[in-house]
Parts: sequence; C-alpha cells; structure tokens
Amino acid sequence: MGGARRMSVAAPPTDKLPARKLPVIWLVRVGVSAVVLALIFHFVPFKQVWAAARALSPALWLAALALFLLGHAAAAAKWRLLIGPGIGFGAAFRAHLAGLAANLALPGVAGGDVVRAGLVMPQAQDKAQLAIGSVADRLLDTVGLLLIALVGAYVAWRPELGDPQALRLLMLAGVAAVIIGFAVAIPLDHALARRSGGKVFKLVARIVAVLADLARTPGLLLACLGISMAVQCLFILINVAFAQAAHVEAPTAAWFYAWSTAKIIAIAPISLGGLGVREASMAALMKPFGADPAQVVAIGLVWQTVLYASGLIGFLVQLRWPSPKLKKLEQVHEG
Repeated sequence: MGGARRMSVAAPPTDKLPARKLPVIWLVRVGVSAVVLALIFHFVPFKQVWAAARALSPALWLAALALFLLGHAAAAAKWRLLIGPGIGFGAAFRAHLAGLAANLALPGVAGGDVVRAGLVMPQAQDKAQLAIGSVADRLLDTVGLLLIALVGAYVAWRPELGDPQALRLLMLAGVAAVIIGFAVAIPLDHALARRSGGKVFKLVARIVAVLADLARTPGLLLACLGISMAVQCLFILINVAFAQAAHVEAPTAAWFYAWSTAKIIAIAPISLGGLGVREASMAALMKPFGADPAQVVAIGLVWQTVLYASGLIGFLVQLRWPSPKLKKLEQVHEG
C-alpha cells in the first residue's frame, strides 16, 4: 500500500508458539462451548432443534458449502490485495483455507490470521506489509459487519419494538465514526510515531498505523470493504435460505442484523470457533422479530457444520499441497 510508514506489526511466528499453553486454552474454549450448548438445550428442546435441522436438504447444504468456499475465494483475493506483492492467488487461497481450519481450534481471536500469514511469509516481498495487510483485513471485516448489522436492524425495525430514533442515531454515529477514524488516522499516525509508551500505547499505535495505511489508498480501502461486505452478505443469504427451508418466520433484514452481530460477538476468543456463543446470541437477537429460538439454533448449528467442513477441506488441501514453509519445516524435522 504505497509508501506507507512501516511499523513493527509483524505477525507472531507460527513455529514459536508456546506449546505448553495451547492445550489449556483450547480446553477452556471447548469447555465454554460445551457449557453454552448445554444451557441452550436446557431452554430449547433438542427434539425441536433436530426437527428443524432435518428440514434442510443435503442438496441445500452442499450448495451452501460450495457458495461458502466461493465467498472465501473472494475473501482470499481481498487479503492478497492488502498484503503486497510476491504472493499468487493460489498460495493466498491455500493459506486462507488453512486459516479457516486453524480458526476452528487454535486459541486466540487471530489464530487463523497468524497461520495464513505464516504460510505465505517466505513468498512475501514486504514482510511488514504482510503483517499490516493481515490486520487491515480483519479490521475491514469487522467494520463491514458493524455496518451490515446497523443497516439490517434499521430496515427490520418494527413499531412495537419502540422508537427507532435511537437506532437511527446509532447508525449515523457508526458511519461517522468510520469516516472520522480514517480521516484522522494519518495525522494521528505521524504524531504517535514521535512518541513511545507501554504495551497499551504500542497496541493503539499499531491499530492507528493500519488505519493510516488504508487511508492513504482510499480506492483500495473502498474496494476491499466492498468485497468484505459482499462476502458477508452472501453468507447471510445462505442462512436466510436455511431459514426459508426450515419455515422460520422472520424478516430477511433481521437476519442481516442478528447474524452480523452474533458473528462479532463470537469473535471473542472464549469458545471453540464461536460454537455455542454464536447460536445463543443469534437466537436471542432474532426472538424480538418473531423467530422461534429452536429453529434459529438449528440453523446456527447447521451453519457450524458448513464451517467445520470448510476447515476440513482447508486441512486436506494443506496436506495435499503444502506451502514452501511447511515443506522446509518437514525437511528440517526429518534431517
């Protein structure tokens, strides 16, 4: 992204992760997902969830998986635009699929991001841009989800839910915050570059540096944000198709609001790939719009099977066509 100032935003090396801590964190995440699922099935009968899930045909599920992978192909292309030269689309897509597999199990919100960046790092001509672009990619996805959630909530709002004025103001405030954030990022980045501080300061400075790097290329910023929002809308429409097959009675716009918000909530690194947390959040958010919680949970769990299937595909692709970095590590291990 041009002559942007490079900060030390390098991604943690994937081969130096503290192995002792991984099982503990992973078990905690599994435990949280198990507890949330147990609470879900305590309040929502499993028979109702299973009946709603069975209403979805295998053909619909396979179509959803194909569209999901197509969406992530577009997401990989977006990521490639942000991380600089030297990385072909094939390598970026393979790394992206590996990141999908890692997201389902590795601890930390950015587990998959670290894995995919590590896999293409040997090919990257600009290591700093790879790190900055990867953070920018995650940031744009989150901003896109927020915008989709606000617009979805506004369109789906009903008079019986109250005065929409507060929601209207929130939507305007969200859009204004995004515009102002990018507008002040460049001067703020220059100001922070002349200062030093502790860990919190460095984290804020890195986020500002990423925003500034994006703000310097507004065309790329808008293109990547547009791709991100289009991909997320595709995924929401897949869930809408699930809902229609299960005869869920709720406005389509409500799904855009609830699905986006639930995904943002599930980003928190407290569960196994968002399992349980996403379903509980979505059921609660859809209830005011007339959706049956059991049906919403069923759709969420079917969507999770699509995620796990894509993660398995990513793992198998990595086994069949390993990255140069993995080949090098295997050679070192064998030697």
